[in-house]
Amino acid sequence: MKAKLGSVFIISGLALLLAALGLFLYNEKIQEEAADASEKLMPQIVEAIKIEQEKSEEPVVVAPDEKEMKTVPIEGFDYIGFVGIPSLGLELPVMADWNEEKLKISPCRYSGSVYSEDLVIMAHNYKKHFGRLSQLANGAPITFTDMDGETYRYEIVSMEVLPEGAVEEMTAGDFDFTLFTCTYSGESRIAVRCDKISE
Repeated sequence: MKAKLGSVFIISGLALLLAALGLFLYNEKIQEEAADASEKLMPQIVEAIKIEQEKSEEPVVVAPDEKEMKTVPIEGFDYIGFVGIPSLGLELPVMADWNEEKLKISPCRYSGSVYSEDLVIMAHNYKKHFGRLSQLANGAPITFTDMDGETYRYEIVSMEVLPEGAVEEMTAGDFDFTLFTCTYSGESRIAVRCDKISE
C-alpha cells in the first residue's frame, strides 16, 4: 500500500514538473515572438516617420491639448511612434490603442497624448518589452518619438507599485508620461512616472 502511494506521489510530482516546464517553454516562446515582432517593426516605424516628414502639407495650428496623435498603419495595426529607454537598450514601437492581441506584439497606448502631457503606455512584462522597468532609477532618461518625427524627452521622477485593478490611479497625478507593466505574479502593476525635460 505504501509503495503504491509512493508511486502515485512520484508520478504526480513528475506530471507537475512537466506541466511547469511546458508553461515555462510556452512563455519563453511568446516572449521571443514579441521581441522579434518589435525588432522587425522598428525599421518600418522609422521609415514611416521619414515619409510623414517628407509630406509637404501645411501644418494646422491646434492647441496642444486638443491635438490628436498621428497614427500610421503598419502590418494591419495603427502606430503612434516609438518609445526609447536608453538605460535598458530598448527602442519599441507603440500602437495607438490596446487589446490582448496587440500587447503580444508591442507596447500600446493606454491613455493620453504627448501633446496634452499625460501619455500612458503599457506593455507585457516580457524581457524585451517592459519586463525590466523595475531596474530603472530616478533621473533615467526616456524618449518618445511621434509619427511626425518629433522627439519628446523625459526623466523618471518616481516608481509606484499599484494593485491590479487600479485603473484611476494609473492615470491620476500630474505626470507627463507613464510606462507600466504587471509584476511577474500578475497581482500588481509597476508604474514608472516621468516628467518632461525642458529643452
